Amino acid sequence: LNTPLSLLKGVGPARARALWEAGLSTVEDLLLHLPHRYEDRREVRPVTEAAAGVSATFRGRLSGLRRIRTRRRGFSLVRGVLRDGTGAIPVVWFNQPYLADQALEGGDYLLHGTAREAKVGLELLNPTCEPAERALHSARIAPVYPAVSGARGLGPASLRRFLDAALESVDLSQVEEILPRDVLDRHGLPAWGDALLALHRPESRPEAAGLPDVEALNRRRSPAHGRLIYGELLEMQLALALLRLRETAAPRTVHYQVDDRLRGIVRRVLPFRLTAAQKRALKEIVDDLRGPHPMLRLLQGDVGSGKTIVAALALVVAMESGHQGAFMAPTELLAEQHFASLRRLLGERYRLGLFTGTSAEPGLRERLASGEIQLAVGTHALIQEGVEFQRLALAVVDEQHRFGVRQRSLLRGKRGRGEQPDMLVMTATPIPRTLALTAWGDLEVSTIDELPPGRTPVATEVLPAKERAEVYQRVRGELEAGGRVYVVVPLIEESGRLAAASLKEAEERLRSELAGWPCATLHGKMPAPERERVMQGFASGEVRVLIATTVIEVGVDVPEATCMVIESAERFGLAQLHQLRGRVGRGPRPSRCFALHGRLSEEGEKRLAVFASTQDGFRIAEEDLKIRGPGDVLGTRQAGLPRFRVARLIEDWDWLERARDDAREVLPKLTEPEMEPLLRRVAENEVWNRERMEGG
Repeated sequence: LNTPLSLLKGVGPARARALWEAGLSTVEDLLLHLPHRYEDRREVRPVTEAAAGVSATFRGRLSGLRRIRTRRRGFSLVRGVLRDGTGAIPVVWFNQPYLADQALEGGDYLLHGTAREAKVGLELLNPTCEPAERALHSARIAPVYPAVSGARGLGPASLRRFLDAALESVDLSQVEEILPRDVLDRHGLPAWGDALLALHRPESRPEAAGLPDVEALNRRRSPAHGRLIYGELLEMQLALALLRLRETAAPRTVHYQVDDRLRGIVRRVLPFRLTAAQKRALKEIVDDLRGPHPMLRLLQGDVGSGKTIVAALALVVAMESGHQGAFMAPTELLAEQHFASLRRLLGERYRLGLFTGTSAEPGLRERLASGEIQLAVGTHALIQEGVEFQRLALAVVDEQHRFGVRQRSLLRGKRGRGEQPDMLVMTATPIPRTLALTAWGDLEVSTIDELPPGRTPVATEVLPAKERAEVYQRVRGELEAGGRVYVVVPLIEESGRLAAASLKEAEERLRSELAGWPCATLHGKMPAPERERVMQGFASGEVRVLIATTVIEVGVDVPEATCMVIESAERFGLAQLHQLRGRVGRGPRPSRCFALHGRLSEEGEKRLAVFASTQDGFRIAEEDLKIRGPGDVLGTRQAGLPRFRVARLIEDWDWLERARDDAREVLPKLTEPEMEPLLRRVAENEVWNRERMEGG
């Protein structure tokens, strides 16, 4: 399996290099370059049944083979005739001059190709051609391989030859099977070697992989596909389980007092009644805090579902037990917003401090290190050297997808003495379950799937930019009715490369479109005091129109804001559009969102159609995943998605769930002698885990 492809029969230096550039350097790499579809070429037809536009396999004798000169440089033709007992059909090949010398006049051949109408009637166009006694491309279920891009001579037919040579070079039945036999039997799966053989030669091992079913092969639902998909996902789930075990295996050193006194304090702190979903999430968190090992939990929910209040109550549990808490956000604006809301909620009872790159309150670090500050709210500044806690017990990380495991680990290390604080990570971007099990499979998940009373649906319209004047006329009506308006743009400054709205452009336009209404701009590069002044002005009503970039995407809560205009909406991701829209509809009055767009790609059209059709963040997350794929939704490096060769997260979620369940059963057995090969493979996945930790 580790043999270099340069040593494989038929693979010369140039082709070996082309394969290497495509990431295929060994026999195993090539064997895992699976067919992307299969053609059932088992039926051999008489030439009299040839039909224009229909692919078919024919068997007969070749005659009259000759090269045809053409005026086009580098272009050649070979013509001949295929005859069987029923008749004859002309054949033409492009750029295969060797056929005129290699094909024997009168030899028995199998040809597979598509017939077309020509001046002389039907002719067979550029078919595969092989001796009937050594069929590789015809008279079988033929695997069709994805071409190796950028390399001449590495199309499906060449790859079939290389794969045939690879299969002859290794006895796959002797390859060590690393998955437990009872697990394979439970799911009706063949061994790894048998699975590979069945995928490249579907009719070769029916007793091991089931009779070939072309439809199942093309849908990637054959037992052989299942073995490779399940194997990859199980190894990944085991690696995540080991990571979780490593992070939570230590015995609990932080203890919490949960009693009637605490419950009374929580009731006094609460500004409103929790929803059933919030109560359920809070119970799961408190149960973890009282468990034998440190908590590592993800709290997810839709826009406005009330995750922050649940996190705040968990922090109350920590502080009332005599400990400190930390709340980390990815941006200064978001940290400032959380600090303001947590201070309103908890400031009368607890001492809070704000830690950002620009905050420089005298003595803040010393007060934190002494334990005087009970709750530290901040950005990455919380994990910098020199920021020390006296007794950190619970760390909350907001917008988990913007942080890597490494940042999470650094924050957990702030407790000191090798002890682990409890960790609650949150995201306002609902995560499809496939990604939750993959990118954050090392976390237990709590989901708030219910909106609090008072959240009103936001009427959403997607409109071309040419209707901007009419939209802003309607915006004036919102302002006259007492509302406040967000205008969101993708750029701070105009760009010569991107046809998208900028803050400067929007500000100039709104001076005339919304003349007389006080406007202000907000973006992430503004100094913190200026940002705070602008946000306070918008919250108080002194500013009625806020022109902003995506810094308002999460955490900004102004219930009086009733209208949003998103300029150049095609420039935003689907989840981001949903997050932006979540800034309105937070008060009792009806709210609306206008998404103005320029020229749309096919993907952009799908994205905006989904945005207009639903306000369910979980459905939006699933649709976004279908449109863009997991790597683009989360950012492959940042999200820590493993590199799969066979598995596809969207299509194979059923196997992913089985792998997750089985990993819990298999994990305790990994060190047994018969399981050691699997342990070695899982250890290779630890390389991926380290990349997750360093890449976030």
